[in-house]
Amino acid sequence: MTDVLGWRALFGVVAPSTNTVVQPDMERMRPDGVTNHVSRIWVEDPYALTNEDFIAGTTAIAQNTLDAVRSVMTCKPDYLVLGMSAVTFYGGVEGARTWKAQVQEVAGVGASTGAESVAAALHAYGAKSVSFVSPYYPVANAEVRRFLEESDFAVKRDVPLQCRRWTDIAKVTPDRLDAVIDHLDGDDVDAIVQVGTNLSMVDIAARHEARLGKPVIAINTATYWHALRSFGIKDRISGLGRLLAEF
Repeated sequence: MTDVLGWRALFGVVAPSTNTVVQPDMERMRPDGVTNHVSRIWVEDPYALTNEDFIAGTTAIAQNTLDAVRSVMTCKPDYLVLGMSAVTFYGGVEGARTWKAQVQEVAGVGASTGAESVAAALHAYGAKSVSFVSPYYPVANAEVRRFLEESDFAVKRDVPLQCRRWTDIAKVTPDRLDAVIDHLDGDDVDAIVQVGTNLSMVDIAARHEARLGKPVIAINTATYWHALRSFGIKDRISGLGRLLAEF
């Protein structure tokens, strides 16, 4: 017997409790026969003023993730989509692998993380040099840079938006992000990446990708794409950028 609605796959989507973007973003990417089942990582919405505050907040997310994984596994999903990003970059490539292994050990199923998904997307496009934007503080951007450089990408520029609260991330306007993308672009950059899963970038990335003629990768798009392809689902999904439509 198969699930009536999720007859191809049940995806467990794990996101922070403060995140209002992952769920609607990934619902738009869901092909017929795949259903998403969201589990929330409990976290407060603190006011961050420093690098140390930001690291403390992401550490709280990391500490509570496995409880959210255990919760969603009760609906017996076939695969996990991890809709938090900062902690998946910490510690470089080895740290990212260790983090994923911990989640998969608890879940007993495969999982896609933001960090590995961004790297896979960049490799799919054949990009070598990148720039990126995040809602993070500089200390976390340094971790993203380290991961990307260890994954053989040259990082040319980055912008940490330094959002003060987790919920403020979803309030960053398209106009602000348009300006950031223009700053990040250049002849020395093959691709532009956005990290931070509560930053609404799916449509903005697709629009700039068409305008610039180069990859502009939103992390939620990359992570859901990676989950679909890793699980063997090859559907091409239009309207959300080249990654889902062509790769």
